Amino acid sequence: MRAVVQRVSRAQVTVNGEVAGRIGLGLLVLLGVGRDDAEVDAVYLAEKICGLRVFEDDQGKMNRSVQEAGGAVLAVSQFSLYGDVRHGKRPSFDAAAPPGKARQLYELFVERTRAAGLHCETGRFQEMMKVESANQGPVTILLDSGKAF
Repeated sequence: MRAVVQRVSRAQVTVNGEVAGRIGLGLLVLLGVGRDDAEVDAVYLAEKICGLRVFEDDQGKMNRSVQEAGGAVLAVSQFSLYGDVRHGKRPSFDAAAPPGKARQLYELFVERTRAAGLHCETGRFQEMMKVESANQGPVTILLDSGKAF
C-alpha cells in the first residue's frame, strides 16, 4: 500500500457538492492499494501514520503524533498512486488492486486508525471526489508498506 500524508490545518472531501469528510488540524492521507497488498499492509500503514511524529512540540521540533497534537485524519482512497508512467505518458494502473480488494484494505486502514483512538473521516470509495486542503508547513511524507521508498 502507498500513502501520501500531508500535515494540514484543514482538509475536506466533497462528492457531488456534498461534504463527505472534513477535518481541522490533522493528517490528510491519500491511500492507494496495490494488487499484491494484504491486511498486514493496511495494519502497518495505519500504525505508522498514527504514530508519525510530524507535529511540532513546544520547542518547535517535529516530535508529536497527530493524536498528541489533538488532530484527526482524513483518509481518501487514491488508486492513482499506483499509476505507472515509465513506459509512456498515459498511466497504467495494472499494479493497483481490483476495487473489491482495495475497498476491503482501505476500510481496514480506517478501522485500525479509529481503533487507535483517532477521529478519522473518509471520502467515498470509487467516487469522483474533490479534495481541498491547507498543507501546514508544508509537510508531505510518502509511505509504502513494502518500503519501496
